[in-house]
Amino acid sequence: MDFEALHSANFKLLDDTVGDWSTVLTNLEKLKKDAEDGLHGQAKKSDWSGYNATVSREFIGKTAGEFGDALTQATSIRNIMRDTRDELKTQQRLLKEAIERGRGKNLTVTANGGGYTVRENPDKKAPGGQTDVDGLRDELKVVLDKAAEIDSTAAISLKALVDLTDHGFSDATYKDRDEAADALKEAERLAALAKKKPEDMTPRDFDALESGLEKYSGDEIFAEHFATTLKPEGVLNFWAGLNDPHAVYKVGHERVDQYDDLQKVLSLTLASATQADTPEMSRWKVDMVNLGDQQFSRSNSMGFQVMSNLMRWGDYDDRFLNDYGSRLIETEKKMTDNGRREPMGWHRMGMDPLLNRTGTDSGADPMTGFMKALANSPDAATEFFNADFVTKDEDHEFERDTDGNGRNGKVGLSNFQYLFEEREWPQDYDAKGEDSIAGRNNLAMALEAATTGHSAGQLRTDDTPPHNSEQTKLMENLVQSISDNNKRLTEHGYMSDSMGQIASEYLPDINRATTETNADPNATQAEKEARDRIERLFPVAGSEAVMDHRAVSRFLLTVGQDPEGYAAVEVGQKAYMANLMDYHLNPDLPQSDRFSDDRQLVVREIAHASGEVSATLNVGRQEATAGDAETADKEYEQSVAMWKSGISGVVGTGIGVGTSFVASPVVGAAAGGAASTVSGMILEGLFMDAEGSAKEGAGAQMGKDWENGLETNIKHTAGAADAAAKAHGLADPGDIAEYARSGVRDGYDFGGNFADRVAPELQTNI
Repeated sequence: MDFEALHSANFKLLDDTVGDWSTVLTNLEKLKKDAEDGLHGQAKKSDWSGYNATVSREFIGKTAGEFGDALTQATSIRNIMRDTRDELKTQQRLLKEAIERGRGKNLTVTANGGGYTVRENPDKKAPGGQTDVDGLRDELKVVLDKAAEIDSTAAISLKALVDLTDHGFSDATYKDRDEAADALKEAERLAALAKKKPEDMTPRDFDALESGLEKYSGDEIFAEHFATTLKPEGVLNFWAGLNDPHAVYKVGHERVDQYDDLQKVLSLTLASATQADTPEMSRWKVDMVNLGDQQFSRSNSMGFQVMSNLMRWGDYDDRFLNDYGSRLIETEKKMTDNGRREPMGWHRMGMDPLLNRTGTDSGADPMTGFMKALANSPDAATEFFNADFVTKDEDHEFERDTDGNGRNGKVGLSNFQYLFEEREWPQDYDAKGEDSIAGRNNLAMALEAATTGHSAGQLRTDDTPPHNSEQTKLMENLVQSISDNNKRLTEHGYMSDSMGQIASEYLPDINRATTETNADPNATQAEKEARDRIERLFPVAGSEAVMDHRAVSRFLLTVGQDPEGYAAVEVGQKAYMANLMDYHLNPDLPQSDRFSDDRQLVVREIAHASGEVSATLNVGRQEATAGDAETADKEYEQSVAMWKSGISGVVGTGIGVGTSFVASPVVGAAAGGAASTVSGMILEGLFMDAEGSAKEGAGAQMGKDWENGLETNIKHTAGAADAAAKAHGLADPGDIAEYARSGVRDGYDFGGNFADRVAPELQTNI
C-alpha cells in the first residue's frame, strides 16, 4: 500500500459508507418483515386457482424471499466494510506510532513517491545507528504490507460476494473481512491439494481435504473459488484418480473407510458452486458438460461416470442439471443406438474404479447418480422427464397403439417413458454383492420430486407452490404407465414409497377422477355443469392432473400392494377426507365455492370418494398379503403407524385451495398432545388402530377380512363428519355422521367391484 495514502488517510467517507449500509440494513429488515408477513403471508392464504395459484403465488414467494437474501448480502457487505475500516484505522495508528518512536530515536520518515525513506537526523545520530534505521524500515513495511493485504482481500471478497449472482441477491453470510478472506485462501489451499497426482497424495492431504470441505461446503464464495481454481478437469481427475487402486495404495489403504464422507462433502461443495453466477463458474459448467463423454484416469472412466457420483448430495443449479442431463441422454442414445439395446458402456468391468462409495451401487451407471441429483432439484427434474428422448421421426423402434385400433405405430418417447418403461438398466451390485436397486430407486425419487415440486423424502409445506401444468402432465403419464403395465412397479416394489407419496399429494385430482365426469371441452352443457360441481367438491389449486377413472383405480391398486406405498396414500386420504368435511361444512364458505347446500349430498359424496380410494388400496393389500397374511398385515399396520412420527404439522394433503377456509390443518397427532382438530383427531385414531394391530399377536385382519376394512373406514369417515359438524356448531352432527356412514359404505363396495372389473388379472387371491 502507498505509504502516504495510509499515513494521511481520511476515513470519513468510509465511516459514512458504513453508516449508510447500517441504515440500509434497518430498512431491509422492515421490508423483509413486510414481505413475509404481508405480501407472502397473504398470498399463501389467498384462495387462488389456475395461473394465479401457480405462477403468481410462486413469483410472490420468490420475490418475498429476495428481501431476505438482500438483507443477508447487505449485512455481509456492511460487516466486511466495517471490519476493513477498523483494521485500516488500526494499521494507520500503528504506522504513526512507529514513526513517532523513530522520531524519539532521531529517525525521520519521509514519503518517497509511493514508498518511504527512513534516515537518521543529520544533526543527531540514532543510538543504534543503521540497526535502528533498518528496524524502523522493516516495522513500517510490516504495517504497510498488512494494510495492503487488508485492502486487497476486502476488494476481492466484496467483488466475489457481489458477483455470486447475476440477478437477485446472494445468501452468503460473513461476519467480517477475515472470514471472507479466509474462505478464499482455504479454497486455493484445498484446490492445490486436489490437484496433486493421485500417487503423491498422503493421508494427511486426504484429511485436510475432507475436513476443509466439510467446514466450507455451504459457503458459496469458497465453493465457487474452489471449483473454478480446480477446474472441471481437475475435479474429474481427482475423483477418478483417488479411486484408481493402482495409483493411491497408501491413501486407499488407510482412508478407504472415509471415502464416502469425502464423496458427500465434495458433492455438497460443487452443488453450492453451481449456484454462483460468476463468469468463471458459468464457463466451468459448460466445460463440465462438454467433458462428460471424455475419458479420465487409466481405467478410462467417462466424465459422466465420474461426475454423476459427485451429484448425489446438494442442490445443483437447475440449468446446469438440464444441460448435463441433455448431454448424458445424447451419449446414451449413441451408446444404445437410440434405445435399441442395453447401455453396455455403463457396466463396471474388472478393475474399473469404484466411483460410488455409499455402498448402494458401483457408480458405473451415471444415470443412477444423476437421478439422485434430480431428486434434490424438483424444477430440473420436471423439465428433464418431460423432454424428448427420441422424436417420432428419429431412427428408432419404439411403437405404441395410440388410437386403440389394435395396431402399433411409431411414436416419440419422453425421457420419462424411456427411463421408466423401456430402458434396460445395467446390472450392478451393492457393497454386499447383491443386486443393486439404486438406479430405479433413485429414478422413483426423481419422479417424486418432478411431480410434487419438492425434494424427494420431504413433505409439502405452505411454501410449496401448487402443481403446474408440466408436473401434472408427468403425473398423468406416470399413472397411465403403471395402469398399462403394473409390473413396471410390482417388479420393483422398492419404488412404491415414492409412488405412494406422489399419489398422496394428488388426492384432489384422484378423487375428481373417480367421479367419472367428462372433462372434454366438447362435453354437453349438462356434463360441463356436473364437472363444475365436482371441481367445487374437490378443489384443485393450480393445474389439474386429468386422469382416467380406470387408470387411477389400477394405479392405486398397484401402489396398495406395497406397505409403504399403501400407508402414504391411506394416511393422506384420511387427512384429505377430514379436511374436506371441515371445509364443506363450514357455514362461512362462500356460495360460489359450495358443492351443494344439501349437507347430506355433500357428506355422502365426500365419503363415497374416500371409501372408493381406500377400498381400491385394500384390494391391492389383499393381493399382497394372500400368503403369510398375518406377517404381511403387520408390515402394513407398522407402515401406517410410522406416519405418526413422520408428520410435522402437515401430511401434504390440503384440500387444494388456499388455507383461508381450512380450520383444521393436520396437527396434534405428531405433537403427541390433544388432537384438537378434525383431521388431527381422525389421524390419531387411525394411528392408534394401526399401532394396536401391529403388536405381536394382535393378528391384523384387514388383508383377509374385507368387512373389517369397511368397518374401519366407516368409523374414521363418520368420525370426521361428526367432528367437523361439531367444530362448526351444526345442529345435526348425528345425522351428518350417518350420511358419512352410508356414503363410505357405498363407495367402499363400489371401489372393490370397480377394481375387480378394471384389473381382473390382479384378483387371483380375493
